[in-house]
Amino acid sequence: MCRNIRTLHNFSPPATEDEVRASALQFVRKLSGTTKPSRANQAAFERAVDQVTLAARELLGSLVTSAPPRDRALEAERARARSAKRFAPPANEAPPDPGSATWGSR
Repeated sequence: MCRNIRTLHNFSPPATEDEVRASALQFVRKLSGTTKPSRANQAAFERAVDQVTLAARELLGSLVTSAPPRDRALEAERARARSAKRFAPPANEAPPDPGSATWGSR
């Protein structure tokens, strides 16, 4: 449920308001246990997202670091490479033989 919560600090260009709000939304969804609140809870849900967005923006604005800003494109490429490696089929596992008896039982 929290796949969209990403590190937003120390990037060039800085995190956008949409990115901060998307992270806040995912955080509130995780806390509440729902992705879409009922009508009765909609106002409380939206208020929580607004408050978390403000708190996140304040936090990002007050953090200091001596590290140079990270490049978004480079970090995205690294993430894609990690994903490709993670989801690649194992090197020592051969694909199933279509003529074998176990082919249809998978």
